[in-house]
Amino acid sequence: MQSRTQLHVQAQVATEPESAQRIGILGGTFNPPHYGHLVIGEQVADKLNLDKVMFMPNAIPPHVDEKEAIDATDRVNMVRAAIHGNSRFDIELSEVMRGGKSYSFDTMEALTQQHPNNEYYFIIGGDEVAYLPTWHRISELMQLVHFVGVNRQGTPLETDYPVEWVQIPNLELSSTNIRERIANHQSVRYMIPDLVAAYIFEKGLYLNV
Repeated sequence: MQSRTQLHVQAQVATEPESAQRIGILGGTFNPPHYGHLVIGEQVADKLNLDKVMFMPNAIPPHVDEKEAIDATDRVNMVRAAIHGNSRFDIELSEVMRGGKSYSFDTMEALTQQHPNNEYYFIIGGDEVAYLPTWHRISELMQLVHFVGVNRQGTPLETDYPVEWVQIPNLELSSTNIRERIANHQSVRYMIPDLVAAYIFEKGLYLNV
């Protein structure tokens, strides 16, 4: 039988609030994840002093070509492989677990309710900043997160929205190009992490792009 002291200690542990953390959210299809994604995560974490950067794969890629629509399970496994060894990186599975098409507002509303002490930094490419006016419930989303824009070559670093800009090295890498190179049996070494490459070739992914 547990003593009253033991029960009291357990109750304290159960009700102890989470410590506040500064969390970056980097969403995407990650089809596949490449070094460009990792550089974005590392540079933003370093310059904004974030505790974690959560890589958040979406459930359904925003395109209709079934040859490119790699299953979410494979994309999750590749993200895990890509971030392996970096203690400041982690994976956020809420959109994959929910399934279907996800809106950023719905995702971040749920995360802020689950972890009310965290401060969230939503990381997007400079090319996406121009489309913020079209985002679902963007005004409310702005109340939940800090938007962080990372520079993309050829995109202006300006917007009417409160976006914090972070300058990162320009790496001309794209998942589309990597898929094409794999399909054409061309080298992707130094474009994607070795563990990601090993997974792709083990599973025979992207050979029919």
